[in-house]
Order: sequence, then structure tokens, then C-alpha cells
Amino acid sequence: MDKKAMREEAERLMREAMANRKVTVKQGDTVIMVTCGKCGAPNKVKAPKGVTRVGYVCKECGAKQETM
Repeated sequence: MDKKAMREEAERLMREAMANRKVTVKQGDTVIMVTCGKCGAPNKVKAPKGVTRVGYVCKECGAKQETM
């Protein structure tokens, strides 16, 4: 099965599930991957829907920062 066939099969299954009302689609929080401006460590930050700038504390050095 190639990628196109797999994508079409997945779309067909989603359409059938939505038609039967057995699947609800929810939009959740966004996970932003940021790097610390002080030490360069990677951090995962959860942001509520519609918010672009979120305050966080680096898990390595403890510096308080905001996402871009």
C-alpha cells in the first residue's frame, strides 16, 4: 500500500466515523518546543488555544522566560 492509498483509506474511515457520530474532534493545547536563551536546553511548553506568548521556567537552569 503506498502513501496515497493509506491517506485515502484514513480519510474514508474518518468520514464514516464522523457520519456515525461516534468520533468527536476536539482542539486541545498546543505544545511548543523552545530552547532556553540562557543555557540552550530544549523545553516543551504547553500553550492554551489561541495564545502565542507563554511564560515558562527552564528545566535546566531555572531562568524565567517567555516563548516567541
